[in-house]
Amino acid sequence: MDSDNTNTYTIGELANEFDVTSRALRLYEESELLSPKREGTKRIYAEKDRVRLRLILRAKRLGWSLAEVKEIFDLYDLSHGKEAQLILLLEKLDERRKILKMQQQDIQNSLEDLESIAANAEQALTEIRGGKIETG
Repeated sequence: MDSDNTNTYTIGELANEFDVTSRALRLYEESELLSPKREGTKRIYAEKDRVRLRLILRAKRLGWSLAEVKEIFDLYDLSHGKEAQLILLLEKLDERRKILKMQQQDIQNSLEDLESIAANAEQALTEIRGGKIETG
């Protein structure tokens, strides 16, 4: 705890809490997504960094790039207002939803192809075992 009663965290504490590597946290810092204070070589993360880390990890699970996350964070930081940030967020969500739906359809098509190939192979095996097809 700091003297102003704000929670702070070390790189190790955040890495353990969110099950990420300290290298990942340094990458997020280099990407300007996190901004820890420094005490010599020691990084001190504020609650804001902790919240941002949670959002970064959620965005990664959705398939967003770090550049896309930064774009949303920058809107918030530059005081463009919550409206601009929410509009961008909704656009990004819609883009990702479309991509996932296309991937879902591709997976469905692949599963149908696999089922068809398996059914054909089972039919051929049945015919071979039934003596209907001579083997070389």
